[in-house]
Amino acid sequence: MSAPTATATATATATDRSSTRGRTPVVVRLLVIATFVVILNETIMINAIPRLMESFAVSEQAAQWVSTAFMLTMAAVIPVTGWFLQRVTTRAAYGTAMGVFLSGTALAAAAPAFEVLLLGRVVQATGTAVMMPLLMTTLMTVVAASDRGRVMGNVTMAISVAPALGPAVSGLVLQLGSWRLLFLLMLPVAAAVTWSGLRTLENVGEPRVSDIDWLSVAVSALGFGSLVYGLSGFAEGEVARPVAIAGVGAVLVVGFVARQLRLQRTGSPLLDLRALASGTFAKSVVLMSLAFMSMLGAMILLPLYLQNVRGLSPLATGLLVMPGGLAMGLLGPSVGRVFDRLGGRVLVIPGSVGIVASLVGFTQVSSTMPYWQLLGLHVLMMVSLAATFTPVFTLGLGALPMHLYSHGSSILGTLQQVAAAFGTALAVTVMTLRADQVAAGAGPVAAQLAGMQVAFGVSAAISLVVVAMAWLLPGRPDEEPGADERPADPALSVAGS
Repeated sequence: MSAPTATATATATATDRSSTRGRTPVVVRLLVIATFVVILNETIMINAIPRLMESFAVSEQAAQWVSTAFMLTMAAVIPVTGWFLQRVTTRAAYGTAMGVFLSGTALAAAAPAFEVLLLGRVVQATGTAVMMPLLMTTLMTVVAASDRGRVMGNVTMAISVAPALGPAVSGLVLQLGSWRLLFLLMLPVAAAVTWSGLRTLENVGEPRVSDIDWLSVAVSALGFGSLVYGLSGFAEGEVARPVAIAGVGAVLVVGFVARQLRLQRTGSPLLDLRALASGTFAKSVVLMSLAFMSMLGAMILLPLYLQNVRGLSPLATGLLVMPGGLAMGLLGPSVGRVFDRLGGRVLVIPGSVGIVASLVGFTQVSSTMPYWQLLGLHVLMMVSLAATFTPVFTLGLGALPMHLYSHGSSILGTLQQVAAAFGTALAVTVMTLRADQVAAGAGPVAAQLAGMQVAFGVSAAISLVVVAMAWLLPGRPDEEPGADERPADPALSVAGS
């Protein structure tokens, strides 16, 4: 990109931001809808496990792979999206992501064997992995800094309501017929969203020519995939094999980081780690990772408690936890508006305290705790997460220069997947160890309940660090005159030169 072109692009971007102040740009609305559809699909298979076991004659552990494979693919693909989103136009990225997602959905719906179903889920996850970074990068590019909180709140509404609705929707659909309906009903909806987006979506910014380091791609996929896979093994009750696999993954991730640091000096890194040089972004990454770790630990424990200890059906469990997800989503826009007016600290600090309070409350679960108390604690946790996530996303990405938006989004997305796997593994491991300790003197249900109480306590302890990180965050992104509008450094990306 020549200097005059870069200047013109920056000027046009600034003009577009000014003209959209106070309203959500059409491009962001379209991407929010598409992201809602693909994220809904991430949790929609939770209640289908028994049906899959019966249909394909597979074990419960094997059937759980429809969710595990999705998570593994997300962890492996997201690191590549930083490079991909800079390399292609907005329309091309959108069309590719939704086209891949549609292909995976059709393949899963028609799967004649369990292995084909897994392949369909992997293909679906590949498309989903592109959508979140694409949405975040586009939002940060086209929305003025003074309006990002409100728009990010709308994004939070979509991405939190979708996973909350997934189990409830799947429970209702499975009452009507086969698990294949989950995909068959998704196909026309996703196709309509794809067609609408391609018909009206406009490109944001310009693609940049850059080479890809295939060694980084391979090491990234193997490293993050192995790390998440190994951590997921703990949730299945294994120890030796998961430790070995996670250890190999951790070594490969270290190698990946070393490779990126070297490429930052000599070429184009697959994932530009210079984003972490921003103190605000680095603090946001730590806070988000720990919050996700605590949240996912609680999210795996609560359904186990409701179904194994209280005897609720999967559908009833989904309906009980749905109000919390809906509350989190519906509060998103209000949280965003407060952030735009007052900054992040007035939201993040109380929100982090609320997370701790809810998890401490869950340590008191018993076989007779009233359902209204469980519902209240879950709503408190989800509302507190809403007050935390929207400001932290906005503060973290807002502290980066424009040319690092896509890489920052990819870093956040990747570490969220790793944190989710680690939080789940930690919660299940602690619960199992504690349950084994008390099993000799108590029944299996009482032993599991004791394990859950300790596991909730560990999640609460981790979330105390979230409170500490909240105090370290600034109220608003580091302000630098013109930083919000500056284009990518021509020395780092050249297009059409």
